[in-house]
Amino acid sequence: MPQPILQLEGIEKSFPGVKALDGVNLTVRPGRVTALVGENGAGKSTLMKVLTGIYKAEAGRILYKGEEVFFKGPRHSQEAGIGIIHQELNLLPELSIAENIFLGREKTSAFGRICWSSMYQEANRLLARLKVKHDARTRLGDLSIGEQQMVEIAKALSFDASVIIMDEPTDALTDTETRALFDVIDELKASGQAIVYISHRLVEIFEICDDVTVLRDGKFIGSRPTSEIDEESLIEMMVGRKLDEQYPRVNSNPSATSLSVENLWAEGVHGASFSLRQGEILGISGLMGSGRTEMMRAIFGADRITKGKVSLFGQPLSIKTPKDAIAAGIAYISEDRKADGLILSLCVKKNMTLAALESYSSTTGRVHHKGEQKAVSDFIGHFRIKTPSQNQIIGNLSGGNQQKVAIAKGLMTRPHVLILDEPTRGVDVGAKKEIYQLINTFKEEGMSIILVSSEMPEVLGMSDRIIVMHEGRISGEFTALEANQEKLMACAVGKTETQSL
Repeated sequence: MPQPILQLEGIEKSFPGVKALDGVNLTVRPGRVTALVGENGAGKSTLMKVLTGIYKAEAGRILYKGEEVFFKGPRHSQEAGIGIIHQELNLLPELSIAENIFLGREKTSAFGRICWSSMYQEANRLLARLKVKHDARTRLGDLSIGEQQMVEIAKALSFDASVIIMDEPTDALTDTETRALFDVIDELKASGQAIVYISHRLVEIFEICDDVTVLRDGKFIGSRPTSEIDEESLIEMMVGRKLDEQYPRVNSNPSATSLSVENLWAEGVHGASFSLRQGEILGISGLMGSGRTEMMRAIFGADRITKGKVSLFGQPLSIKTPKDAIAAGIAYISEDRKADGLILSLCVKKNMTLAALESYSSTTGRVHHKGEQKAVSDFIGHFRIKTPSQNQIIGNLSGGNQQKVAIAKGLMTRPHVLILDEPTRGVDVGAKKEIYQLINTFKEEGMSIILVSSEMPEVLGMSDRIIVMHEGRISGEFTALEANQEKLMACAVGKTETQSL
């Protein structure tokens, strides 16, 4: 076992109303991948911010290459050889890929002129290493979210860091992009670099990580080699209890058809038709770029429908904007909470009630604050949202708690149809089950739910019926009993197999 390159010992950090870190330890060794896991709010991101100098610890110490250090900020830690790939993209869409990779540290001549050819050449080398098929001169905003994530990874690799922190790096990646990242991780390990890998995807932890460190409620729970622990034991360390059933689907008897979509055409959607019943969870599966999100955005009025009909309880709808959809009783929880779901500078309460303010307002437009506060308090309790108060700025919450607020925001509108697009992306295993149980509660109350997910086990585990999309078209339909991963994947790659009810 090589000597540690990085050690954090007894780290403590508090914020008003909460102790975020309470005696946390982390040991990182060269040539090994160390997983840092825990539920949302466990303190993982806070610990990394202490390490990189964004936050100052109140107690504890950091040892780097055998010496005690204190980094004044991210640039200081980067210069020392610690790179970080953030969960939330920190890129500028109007600049080129190369400009994003080298922003603030452009390659220049002795006279201060930017050496564009050298910069593009180096950027293209990094892109090739990650199997990104774009030229470094390409405008970043023209790339998909997954491709932009790969640029964020290329940016971190460009520092030639000794320690690389990867915070949910595969969150928006396709299977192919994920495999390319894992290949790069293997290369980094072989060259002696140390990696801290933060992920909620336990399959990834056991596939690529050598060691695992668990945090819970800001406390250090333990560290073990991954070869000495199984998934069940790891989950128990993370949540402090056993999870008897990961996908708690409840049986129901769906009633009347609520939503009907006929021959829908929109950008990325080509003639899709399906129906949804009350008290039913309809899973939407397919690879990234298959048109799943585009179809949901069109139904919700965020994208224009060029042809086709959407009906609710037999009545054709004329939905031009999301406001029209909300008024009709359709709520949509976006896959990208940062861009479309939340206003990060506002507090939890304002985000949660933003789409439903009419329900808490008088005819003159005056907000009934007591009713609003009670409703928000109820959702915070039901969703177990970890926040010091309703007035906490939502940007200060962990990603998983932000996701819970985004879902609560949709439910606040009391919809007939709830569309959940990647509802558990970036959410820990304990919080996932809480979200699933809430989904089941609303299902039992007769709500119609569409569950769009890239995780096949999630779709298979929670859905009553599943449709699969490929290149903007529905390529398969299955009941929960008929469906399995092999059938879904066959349809996802274009092999049409319809077994409808």
